[in-house]
Amino acid sequence: MRAFLPLIALSAAFALGSCGEPAPTYVDQAWVRLSPNKDTPSAGYFVAHGGDAATQLRGVLTDYALKVEMHESVQQGGKMSMKPLDSVDIPAKSTVAFAPGGKHLMLWGVNDTAIGRGKMTLTFLLANGDRLLVDAIIQKPGAAAPAPKPEDHKTH
Repeated sequence: MRAFLPLIALSAAFALGSCGEPAPTYVDQAWVRLSPNKDTPSAGYFVAHGGDAATQLRGVLTDYALKVEMHESVQQGGKMSMKPLDSVDIPAKSTVAFAPGGKHLMLWGVNDTAIGRGKMTLTFLLANGDRLLVDAIIQKPGAAAPAPKPEDHKTH
């Protein structure tokens, strides 16, 4: 039996070492559609992919706009309106899309530097303490949504 103890310890260490890190929550397909009027907010969209553990999106920050808020378009009394969101659940192993006509970001005062670069960095604040930095493509007013790139469909 004593001869098997080192073998058992070695196999236990191997089994623990082969366990991968839990899949993280990540964000991709981020883009911002500029408002045609600089005095009204632009809209931001993205897809959040839940990792192995559920979390919440608590907010989004950027140095390239004066203010960012999360909103949701809702139908009330036969007309569309928007309501602000304090947080959004991101269930484990699922996706949450911020897309036209639904959940979206409102960005006031998008910086001319970001517009000139054609992209801006967004920081996504998660309830688990993670901060995800993601570049969002900037689309001119009326432009179609950018087509997702193959690397945007990565799996974790």
